[in-house]
Amino acid sequence: MKIYIVGAGTIGKALAVCLKLNGKDVQLIRGSTDDGRTYTEKIRVDLIGGSELVSEIQFSTLSNFKKLDGLIVLTNKSFGNKVLSEKLRKKAKESPIVLLQNGLGVAQAFVDNDFQDIYRCVLFVTSQNISKNEIRYKAVADSPIGIVQQNNSELETIVSELNTPNFRFVSEGNIQRVVWKKTIANCVFNSICPLLDVDNGIFHRDPSVFALAKRIIKECVHISKAMGINLEVPEIEEQVLKISQLSDGQFISTLQDIRNKKETEIDTLNLEIYRLATTLKMAHLVPETKVLGDLIKLKSELNR
Repeated sequence: MKIYIVGAGTIGKALAVCLKLNGKDVQLIRGSTDDGRTYTEKIRVDLIGGSELVSEIQFSTLSNFKKLDGLIVLTNKSFGNKVLSEKLRKKAKESPIVLLQNGLGVAQAFVDNDFQDIYRCVLFVTSQNISKNEIRYKAVADSPIGIVQQNNSELETIVSELNTPNFRFVSEGNIQRVVWKKTIANCVFNSICPLLDVDNGIFHRDPSVFALAKRIIKECVHISKAMGINLEVPEIEEQVLKISQLSDGQFISTLQDIRNKKETEIDTLNLEIYRLATTLKMAHLVPETKVLGDLIKLKSELNR
């Protein structure tokens, strides 16, 4: 099965290299640019411990394809999903799509456009650019994939196609619970770290910063429970500390985006939690979550 990765950022490049070295037929498609260029570049992925993965990867754009017949993996920023779903509707409506994106509601544009097979992945990896074609990458845990809606494909087949020794995936029966749990953790990392301009390790190093994280977690759990997702505060606190320890020295994607003068995904994180809370008439329960989201949005806009 040919695998098309849409989104040529650090995650897309790292995944492409891992798949290519595992014998897969991979095409990397730039999500934000559609100039018709096709070219090949050598990508190096630096792993923890000093080893590296290197492969020649072909880059292209959507306009070069009349049809994407295979497995489509989205590693682009989720704020582009509405436009992307329109572009893919004629090219790939019958192909299974896997979203490797942060936040809540990121699959909705594809549901609205009647895509038949939609899968959601929760990533437990960190990555950042060292140079144009060099990436530092670390897997924190296996990344679960679950079903959003399914008609013509099988979850186990999707997982098998994507799973490699250095970028591991597993199937997950209750993906929405995992999505919410990771989203709440992301509400912590993607707001506090960029505002303090620090790496992910701050939460296990500084009790006062972790105290703020715990308040955000408590707020968000109120909304998850109201949405029928049964999460407990201690399990998310434990997850935040674990991610903080395992990704010490790594910079969260939102901080990288702000530094690179790019739009962030905060609308699908803190601000989506606030939007849901408002719909539920529970906005008064998430004041700090909203303020941190608003500050990230302002910081991003002021830096672009």
